[in-house]
Amino acid sequence: MPELGSWSAQSQIRFSLCFLLCCRFFVNRVNSYVLTNCTIENTRNITINMKVLCSQRNLESIPNDIPSKVRFLDISYNYISKIKIFDLKFLTTLKVLNMCSNIISHIDDGAFSDLVALQVLNLDENKLTCLSGHMFQGLGNLLVLTLSENYITTITRSSVQSLYSLKEAVLKINRLRDIEHVTPIFHLPNLQTLDISGNLFDSFQSSKISKSTSVRRLDVSYNTLKIFSITDNVFPDLQTLHLSYCGPHENGSMDWDIPDSHFLRNVSDLHLSHIHMSAEMMSMVLRSLNSSLVNLTLNDQVEYKLKTLVDEACHIPTLRTVHLKENNISKDMLQSCTQVTEMDLSDSDTIELSELFFRSMKYLRILSLRSNRLRSIPNVLKNLATLEVLNLSGNMISRLDCLDLDNLTRLTELYLQINYISIIEECFFQDMGALNILYLYNNKIFTLNGAFKKGLVNLESLNLKHNYLRSIEGEFENLPSLKHLDLSFNDIYLMKGAFEDLATLTTLDLSSCGILDLGKSLTALNALKTLNVSHNSMGFEDFRENNIQINPPFSNLSSLEHLVMDYQSTFYLPSDYLQGLKSLLTLSAQNFHFNSLDPETFAHTPNLISLDISKNDLSKNDFTEHSLKLFKLIPNLEKLYMSECGLPSLDFIFLVERNIFKKDNEVSLSSLPALTFLDVQGNPFSCDCSNAFFIQWAKSNSQTQVVEAYQYLCKYPKDLKGSKLLDLDTRPCFVDSGFFYYISTASLVILTLLGAFIYHLLRWQVVYAYYLFQAYLYDAKRKKHCVPYQFDAFISYNAHDEPWVKGELLPELEEGQGWKLCLHHRDFQPGKSIIDNITDAIYGSRKTISVISHRYLESEWCSREIQMASFRLFDEQKDVLILVFLEEIPDQQLSPYHRMRRLVKKSTYLSWPKAGDHTGVFWHKLRMALETKDCPAEENPILTGMEEDLLHVV
Repeated sequence: MPELGSWSAQSQIRFSLCFLLCCRFFVNRVNSYVLTNCTIENTRNITINMKVLCSQRNLESIPNDIPSKVRFLDISYNYISKIKIFDLKFLTTLKVLNMCSNIISHIDDGAFSDLVALQVLNLDENKLTCLSGHMFQGLGNLLVLTLSENYITTITRSSVQSLYSLKEAVLKINRLRDIEHVTPIFHLPNLQTLDISGNLFDSFQSSKISKSTSVRRLDVSYNTLKIFSITDNVFPDLQTLHLSYCGPHENGSMDWDIPDSHFLRNVSDLHLSHIHMSAEMMSMVLRSLNSSLVNLTLNDQVEYKLKTLVDEACHIPTLRTVHLKENNISKDMLQSCTQVTEMDLSDSDTIELSELFFRSMKYLRILSLRSNRLRSIPNVLKNLATLEVLNLSGNMISRLDCLDLDNLTRLTELYLQINYISIIEECFFQDMGALNILYLYNNKIFTLNGAFKKGLVNLESLNLKHNYLRSIEGEFENLPSLKHLDLSFNDIYLMKGAFEDLATLTTLDLSSCGILDLGKSLTALNALKTLNVSHNSMGFEDFRENNIQINPPFSNLSSLEHLVMDYQSTFYLPSDYLQGLKSLLTLSAQNFHFNSLDPETFAHTPNLISLDISKNDLSKNDFTEHSLKLFKLIPNLEKLYMSECGLPSLDFIFLVERNIFKKDNEVSLSSLPALTFLDVQGNPFSCDCSNAFFIQWAKSNSQTQVVEAYQYLCKYPKDLKGSKLLDLDTRPCFVDSGFFYYISTASLVILTLLGAFIYHLLRWQVVYAYYLFQAYLYDAKRKKHCVPYQFDAFISYNAHDEPWVKGELLPELEEGQGWKLCLHHRDFQPGKSIIDNITDAIYGSRKTISVISHRYLESEWCSREIQMASFRLFDEQKDVLILVFLEEIPDQQLSPYHRMRRLVKKSTYLSWPKAGDHTGVFWHKLRMALETKDCPAEENPILTGMEEDLLHVV
């Protein structure tokens, strides 16, 4: 018969795969947005641009629950000392990593190897001492690397060799002493910006760089340089050079050694503030850059230097911007300058300005006189007919008269904030038809007196916050282009017709104005997109009992998208208060002082995506009665803020009417299907089953981030006060279903393990028992229907003994004695299973002759055949089994085959080797054994011993 080895191996493999699949099915693979020590920033496209914030969390290591799809990770201001090789594994989409202000002193080689998409790495304010090994391995796409305020003394080439895409490197405030130590950075192929300011360099010599670089912006300021020497063309692309606050700290000055001006031919931006260099040397610097310099910064210079430098600067034909901040400028210093385009006289003591100076500025476009001591607008400004931007902020100007700027017809931006302006004459802006931006905030304006009724036809942005305006009636009717108006922090009590003609207004800020009632003041603002009315006194008593109707103030604002009305004094919010806001996307009503929400509150805002009702006392509001309708009116809501609302339980968010859930632990936000951000910090949570649904959902959901969920503390009951809400064991809250699922799961696991054990160790016993049961059914059926035997004997033998069976047994029994025999190779039915054929052969024959040999004992199928025949022997109580030993097999060799050994000890058998030359006796005994006998088994000595053995076998 065939062996079973291959079939058994395949079955084991199939079973193993099935078992693994079952195990995987029962493993809970949760991808929750609730992080233990971090939060995910509230961004709408969270899956595309996820930002994880772990700053200031007292972390000593990088959290291990950072989502793999993070794009921006901030773990700054912690106590991380080491970056290990597995800390940042699998963050393959990370683009920005901020690790500043930790105590990092060591980074494992390859720690960044998985950050293949990283573009910005910030390691400022740590304790790194050197860049060595393969510290930045894998950062082939890094563009910006900042290492400011560390203790770096050396940089090896191998540490930065993989940074072939780096464009900006910042190494300021370290302990680098020699420019040669920075050459590995200089030689990066795509480097454009290098900041090595605030180190310990005492010289800068291009000879130590050795070859040309691609640097465009170089900052070596705040170094004690004695010499700045460029004797080779190593900076062919340099455009910006910072040398401010350089030079020896004590007596002495820095030398400038540039023998060929061609070496700095592209420098257009030069910073020489408070440089320790002689005036003559600085003049030489300016002359060497005479053909390319556009921007020059000469802040904080002593007076004798400044006059020389300004005179020199005025001869630079390309110069357009000069910064002379903190210089004590006198009016005579700049009289010769003729072509400066932007001049900043900030923080100077200049009070009177020379008319000659301004007359010479024929090309002036931008003028800043901010933070001076001007008490009025200087008359000399009238000469600046080409001026486009004028900044007079931070002065002491008290009034704006008609002729102050009457010649500035090209002015597009005017900044007059932070002055003492109280009076604006009506004709002041009459010639400013080109003005787009006007800032008048932080002044002392009480009334506008029609100041905006003439000239400002193109004004788009007007800022009047922090003044003393009390009444505005038609003040903006002649501003047809106005888009942004800020009137916050005034004391407005009357707004009659204030906004009637502002058809283009998109942003209006009326916060902190003491407004009691908006009335109909906003009805004409059809294009308004953003409205801020926070910090006012718009209060409503509960008029529901008296049936008093309130006119909705926003009924005509059909285009409004963003409404902020925080901090009011109302105690009731009418159900139709938001009527007309069909386009509203965000609503903020923090500290509105309402203590209940009508179920119809959001019926008029179906497109709302962000709702903030934090800091309202909702502890007495029975949300469970109407939460279904309240939140289902805003199905698109993505962000919900309910912090500090006095809520001990949040189960109302899940519409916990117990009959809603078909399964006790099936938790979902069916009323807010689009919610991705939930902030409920600062509530007095109760650590009991009233929050069970919320706790389970917060831990397991993969759609909504519950901000700082692991930091929520319990206030009730007293014995759990101060403990973490998410640490509460909620299993007792779901005891029935939980116990059922526990028993089911445990039973399945036990049955699976038991099945695996039985299959591995007792699989054939199980199979044998199954087929014995089938044989029993087969035999019972045959007896019932009196089915005659088909064969006289079934020959059970091993394929290796087939020559003896065909050569000796068949000729004698079939041809000589006339018995009809059943042989598997001849009489088994094709297509039927082997076991079924064996069963049919044994029960279809009067006898079973087992031809025993060593090969027979080793055969799995032969073993099944003799077991089947033994069962029939026991079942029928007849001598139906004949044992024929083809070989001499000692008892000790039968020991491994305990079933055969027990049969031999308790049964008679025939031995072919003992027949020798007298085979006739052998065949005669076999013929006698084949003859049918009807005696019961208990009278047969063979059966008496076999019964005990067969009981053991079965």
